[in-house]
Amino acid sequence: MPTTASALTVHSKHVHVQVLHNNFLKSSTSSSPMMLNKLQMASPARRKNTIIFANAAIEKKTQKSNNNCVNSSIIGGGGGFGRLVQDGLVYSQNFLIRSFEIGFDKKLSMASLTNYLQDTALNHWRIIGLQAGGFGCTPEMSRKDLIWVVRNFQILVDRYPSWLDAVEVDTWIYPSGLNGMGHVWLIRDAKTGDTVAQATSLKVLMNKKTRKLSKCTREIREEFAPFSKNCGPIINKHSTKFQPFDVNTADYVRTGLTPGWNDLDINRHVNHVQYINWILENLPSSLMEHYKLSAITLEYRKECFMNSVLHSVSKIVKDGINRSTDNKDVVELEHLLLLENGSEIVRAKTTWKPKEVNNFTNAVHIPAEETTDQHEQKVQSNRRTELLYQ
Repeated sequence: MPTTASALTVHSKHVHVQVLHNNFLKSSTSSSPMMLNKLQMASPARRKNTIIFANAAIEKKTQKSNNNCVNSSIIGGGGGFGRLVQDGLVYSQNFLIRSFEIGFDKKLSMASLTNYLQDTALNHWRIIGLQAGGFGCTPEMSRKDLIWVVRNFQILVDRYPSWLDAVEVDTWIYPSGLNGMGHVWLIRDAKTGDTVAQATSLKVLMNKKTRKLSKCTREIREEFAPFSKNCGPIINKHSTKFQPFDVNTADYVRTGLTPGWNDLDINRHVNHVQYINWILENLPSSLMEHYKLSAITLEYRKECFMNSVLHSVSKIVKDGINRSTDNKDVVELEHLLLLENGSEIVRAKTTWKPKEVNNFTNAVHIPAEETTDQHEQKVQSNRRTELLYQ
């Protein structure tokens, strides 16, 4: 774990980068108020070259400033303004873990980690100029009222950072098939460079007026081409195939979930991070206390809005008691979020590994059925769930 001083140094550097970037934009556009608009309307190749030049100038000034001094008294947000690396194809941003981003175990929460991924993705699009009418929107997308929506999402966690740790998040995009865009994140310890987590997602286009999926035209693909890497996902998606889910076999059921205003994003539907929270809230405390979430895969089926009422159901598919030589003590669950009418919103899988306490594995059996009263409550809940589909 880095010292407080070193963590603040990393954080202060990126706060300073943001100030320099803003000053660069002001100086670049002061002579001509239309210069920024011209940059956004320029060809993708020209826009990329201009952005790389600006980023290099900012980085040079930052390095010179850091050689002189670092103002460690600057304490603001957990993330500073990042930078482009690898010929402008990768966006890198540092975060300082803040007290309200950790859980009861003093580790970074899954929700906060997911927010880091979302924040870097949006900042990446912003720094390369893809914000014509919305986050990640090209001029052609804006003309056709198109937006990106997440189709599936997968996160693998090796370890969770602690309070005041500093992490570096690298992200890049790549074309996925004819109509999709893949997003990749690599999260590393800012001090050691060790990988702590990795993630990947697939986004597709949706018309924000009709709320229907749309094809990605050649013009849109060409707008993204200069900023896309020629690669694929860093996580094997074939290992996450979903099996049919019978809600009557669920081990845990929670009904009556309703979105609040804070759960909505700029597209006026429930943000994909909130779905993770609803899934985790349905799980027993014994699992949360003794195990850590090491992998989560989500497949988004349908939008969810302000007045929706959802049910969260989960079932254990591997409880750690049938110990194999490869995955000893691992707990695996499948999850389903659905509306009252039975429409599926999200399907998910989670994998849990025992937490280590003083170098000892802290594994316990996760009961599918607990006390008599709890079992009766579960039976009644399952009966209510059955009525939804009759």
